[in-house]
Amino acid sequence: MRRVDHLGDARAALERITSLRSRVAEMESTRVDTEGLPTAEALAPLLPGGAIRVGGSYAVQESVLLAMTMLQAASAAGAWCAVVGVPSFGVEAAAAAGIDLERLVLVPDPGDQWLTVTAALADVAQIVLTRPLGRVVPGDVSRLSARLRQRGGALVALGSWPGADVTLRVTRSEWSGIGDGHGFLTERRVTVSAAGRAGAARPVDAELLLPAADGTVRAAVPAA
Repeated sequence: MRRVDHLGDARAALERITSLRSRVAEMESTRVDTEGLPTAEALAPLLPGGAIRVGGSYAVQESVLLAMTMLQAASAAGAWCAVVGVPSFGVEAAAAAGIDLERLVLVPDPGDQWLTVTAALADVAQIVLTRPLGRVVPGDVSRLSARLRQRGGALVALGSWPGADVTLRVTRSEWSGIGDGHGFLTERRVTVSAAGRAGAARPVDAELLLPAADGTVRAAVPAA
């Protein structure tokens, strides 16, 4: 009869238990965190839960200033932010918007390595603003989302982004300040529309001053 190796069985069971504990600890460390990041008050009505979420991805169509506003509150609260592939991102405008330039990383021209640079900066910056410069496959999106959840950050894409939690776009724009052929532009009143993932949620609209006469971005007083 075959001799039963009780000691070997016990060792094998212990190894399996240790492995399972390690996997559970890893899963707990990478769990989805639903905390909200510091978010500009003007954007709160447009975002689920009223805030940018840890691990979330957001698409902003065309408007650099609107994308900049997504970074403003987190930066003012002391977070590091990064901007990849957006050469039109002006540092003077960023400073006027309340972004801390000492905690801002700019990579204006990452070339065809834009996604690699974006993923690397997700390790150190709480919010990364990137302009997609090529095709993004689902696998890349999943890996980047996992990294953002681990690091407690979020992604803002200037343009389209697969599976974005929310897509923001300016649907109406009107400048004021010009009189009868003279004067200066003072502020811009816009309507911003927010649509959920794949259009699943009903679009939400909000009127903003983008920017107001003092250079800030805030909710507009309803027109009479």
